[in-house]
Order: sequence, then C-alpha cells, then structure tokens
Amino acid sequence: QVQLVESGGGLVQAGGSLRLSCVASGTIFSFYDMGWYRQAPGKQRELVASITSGGKTNYADSAKGRFSISRANAKNTVYLQMNSLKPEDTAVYYCNARNGYIGVDYWGKGTLVTVSS
Repeated sequence: QVQLVESGGGLVQAGGSLRLSCVASGTIFSFYDMGWYRQAPGKQRELVASITSGGKTNYADSAKGRFSISRANAKNTVYLQMNSLKPEDTAVYYCNARNGYIGVDYWGKGTLVTVSS
C-alpha cells in the first residue's frame, strides 16, 4: 500500500516562506515522478511543480521564480520550497506520485496553506 503524507502547511503572511514535505512509503520512491498540486476553494486542482525520477523539474507559470521542487530519494521525500508567497497561493496542496510505466497514480490527503494579506 503506497502512502503519501504531506506536512509543512500553515498560516503565513504575504511575502513569507514555507517548505512543504511529502514522505512516501510502501514503494520504491526513486521510480516515481513526483508532483505538487493545489486546489483553492471553488477551483480545479492544478499542477504547481513536478520532478521526474531523473530530476527534471517543471513549474506552473505562477510558481516560476518563487517555488522550488526537490527530492531526496534516500529519505523517500519530495519538497516544495515556497517563497514570496501571495494570498492567491492559498490552497490545499497535494502530493502526487506517478509511474507511467506501470500505470499507477497516488495522492496524499493534502496540507493547507493559507497566505494572509
């Protein structure tokens, strides 16, 4: 059973920073492409950033220059460093693990990030 557990969310003032973590268990972490998604109230879930098993990163335009995704395979963990946070970054942030070769896709339960103005 693959589990993804996010942490690091909370309340922060605009301009502040947070680092989200997602720990995976029950699988060989290094085989998975990892991503961070977010869902704001009344909106669809959207990709924030992703990192492949080989370390290639991709960012939504809204995250470029402010957020950074990284992974530590030895710790089964993916991180999202978020700087210069804005109120519009307020959302539940979800961790995703995907392996296209075997056709599996897993989600964490999410962590809430609230940015006050």
